[in-house]
Amino acid sequence: MSGFELIGSEILWHGKIVEAGVQHFRHADGEVVARDKVWHPGAVGILAYDHEHVWLTRQPREAAGLADSLEIPAGKLDVEGEEPLACAQRELAEEIAKTAATWTELKCFYTSPGFSDERVWLFQATDLADTQEPAEADEDERIEIVPWPRDRLGAAVDECEDSKTLIALLWLLSRPPAS
Repeated sequence: MSGFELIGSEILWHGKIVEAGVQHFRHADGEVVARDKVWHPGAVGILAYDHEHVWLTRQPREAAGLADSLEIPAGKLDVEGEEPLACAQRELAEEIAKTAATWTELKCFYTSPGFSDERVWLFQATDLADTQEPAEADEDERIEIVPWPRDRLGAAVDECEDSKTLIALLWLLSRPPAS
């Protein structure tokens, strides 16, 4: 595969979370191409589980037309200078009022590299405990906490339409049960 170089960017729209526009690239053979692009700050997803449950959420995802999307706890890297692990720890507390003693980065992936630079850092969170204070979601979020039985993970996969959650749940399903 040949290389390419970025030769220009035009941001045509600025939103609260993302920017959108066009980038121009020159490939090694000299051809110049234009690609639509969405710039995103990145996000984290947390696969939080104990012996009995995987801790999920249900929330509306208006942009996709979903009234109640079943998802792992997650959030944007929208705090200046915050590392992905710190973001994951904050989001776990905010979304499901839990902390975890053990954290492992499972995977980092692009959600849709054909047009966006959004990366998701997927973490495993175990040895869970309740936070000292109740969860406080962002003012415009409507989050229902869903303690999903681990012995019904296949049903969660069947119900889920969110990519980060599918990756997390399929990863967990591929692991032998803990003794």
